[in-house]
Amino acid sequence: MNAWKTCKEFFIITLGTAIIAVAVYFFMMPSHMSLGSVAGLSIVLQNFLPLKVSAIAMIVNASLLVLGFLLVGREFGVKTVYTSLLLPAMLSLLELLFPGNPSLTKDAFTDMICYLFVVSLGQSILFASNASSGGLDIVGKLMNRYLHMDIGRSISIAGMCIAVSSALVYDSKTVVLSILGTYLNGIVLDYFIFGSTIKRRVCILSRKQEEILNFILNRLHSGATVYEAIGAYDRRIQQEIVAIVDKSEYHQLMNYLSQADPDAFVTVYHVNHIIYKPKPHPAKPPKGRRKPLA
Repeated sequence: MNAWKTCKEFFIITLGTAIIAVAVYFFMMPSHMSLGSVAGLSIVLQNFLPLKVSAIAMIVNASLLVLGFLLVGREFGVKTVYTSLLLPAMLSLLELLFPGNPSLTKDAFTDMICYLFVVSLGQSILFASNASSGGLDIVGKLMNRYLHMDIGRSISIAGMCIAVSSALVYDSKTVVLSILGTYLNGIVLDYFIFGSTIKRRVCILSRKQEEILNFILNRLHSGATVYEAIGAYDRRIQQEIVAIVDKSEYHQLMNYLSQADPDAFVTVYHVNHIIYKPKPHPAKPPKGRRKPLA
């Protein structure tokens, strides 16, 4: 069973890496954009070295892995090593199958947009399997260890430096597209990772507490928690309802509140991740007890 799970996991990682390789080869390379990644750096270095992009990416990734093991330690798992070496290998295969690939869209800006969406899809698949494409992640860990910077900020800075490096060999339009694409990549990636799972934390203060709880528990079949709250102005004790709902449930709840109690005080927060064990929803909650937080 474990062997099957491992094979399935590495198949998914291989698929994600293949999608990234397609994005790099067919959209980033033809337009010579140097978006913040090892592949982007390889595109710039290709102008100074008599090697193909895939070979340069392999050398850079292998060097970063060795450097990481020496300076950081064995914090790089098998997945990081696998994807770091697999991506250049897939680029090399695409170079053999589709030599001298032209731009599919014939427009650098359109290439950048296509690259962002395709590469973010591949990256989200890797992140879902707790893997990454290596490269800048290793740089981020090195900067975190020796410059005491957050890994996220370290990776962003390294990515921007790579994007700016395109100024050494390309025109201003390519440089601007590289910097803009590097920035937008983070935004689009967040959407792919969190967009489908994002939930909302809805906090409600209302005089119609029982009716609202009944709607949440029995109509939405969701959970809720009731907290005691004291108003700072009049020192009156009230009950605050807190519920975590998805997009569909949120719209139903807000429509219900606008009709049931237009005077309710409602605050809403975005929730990106929840860890909990789902509880079965009883047809009729025991008398005198409320359904616990789901």
